[in-house]
Amino acid sequence: MIRFGLGDGLVFPAPSVILMEAARLAVDGEFLSGALTTLANWALGLLVAVAVAVPAGVLLGALAPLERAARPVLEFLRPIPSVAVIPLAILLIPVDGLMKVGVIVYASVWPILFNTLYGMHDVDPLAKESLRSFGFGPLAVLGRVSLPSAAPFVATGVRIASGVALIIAVSAELFAGGTAGLGVFVVQAGSGNRTDLVMAATLWAGGFGLLANASLRAAERRLFSWHLARTGAART
Repeated sequence: MIRFGLGDGLVFPAPSVILMEAARLAVDGEFLSGALTTLANWALGLLVAVAVAVPAGVLLGALAPLERAARPVLEFLRPIPSVAVIPLAILLIPVDGLMKVGVIVYASVWPILFNTLYGMHDVDPLAKESLRSFGFGPLAVLGRVSLPSAAPFVATGVRIASGVALIIAVSAELFAGGTAGLGVFVVQAGSGNRTDLVMAATLWAGGFGLLANASLRAAERRLFSWHLARTGAART
């Protein structure tokens, strides 16, 4: 549209300019350092979310009374937009890095937690009863049947959460600023009216998200091919 004159009223760089600036950023030390800061916060927040959400989901899925008691609180907190939590986190958590990781954890917990719950609910009750009939206790049933059956759902939750985590990682930097990060770079470029750099950095953020999703999807297909074959997802 820019090339054909349809966007003459817009202050927007041509796609070729954006791609050229994106290529230049690949060898820009300052940009790469900021990108690594964002990715480090993203990875740490996602790991903490997995460490919190998976055990919580397994516990709630294994104990129905506990899940019923916790459901109202979970359903109240889950719809709150994670971006809306960032200003509150800025006020409550004075340490910049800890604040950013904290909001990433908050945003990432929900997809993992609820996918783990769905996985626990999807476990074949006949398989559990068969194991119990051979004298296996609750922990053995959990380890031999429930967890392996729920694992593909957990992996899907982690993959979904990875995209959410990256969005929140950049959003937290846009809101809170800081010394380095993709969001900080975008704010600085925008303040200098460098729309081309803003779009180039945005392109890189999208590329990181695409790479993370593709890597996790490939890992899912490799580790849980039996589940994909059973559900028919392997053919899609």
